[in-house]
Amino acid sequence: MSIRYLIDENLPNLYREQLLRRSSDLTVWAVGAPGAPSRGTLDPEILFWCEQNNFILVTKNRASMPVHLAEHLAQNHHIPGIFVLRPKATIGQIIDDLILIAEVSEMSEYRDRITHIPL
Repeated sequence: MSIRYLIDENLPNLYREQLLRRSSDLTVWAVGAPGAPSRGTLDPEILFWCEQNNFILVTKNRASMPVHLAEHLAQNHHIPGIFVLRPKATIGQIIDDLILIAEVSEMSEYRDRITHIPL
């Protein structure tokens, strides 16, 4: 299965737009879009949605996401992965890494863990 991204609502839609502009064959959804979790959905519910729909979450939520992931895993659930953006990274660096990851990685490489990007 190819890598699919869910862009968290705390990120501007520019991330989704730039990913699709640079790599139109990617699957990139955003919280609040049709079919995705609605805006205001709690993080634990977003993790469950990602698990059910095989999406890697892209977020800047560094503070509480490790806690939510630990609770998710403790309940015998899994997650395709969480990519947390590094605070000083540029959007260009992040887009480059997300495209590279989608081109050369397998979904299973990020299962049940948080990866900080740029790598």
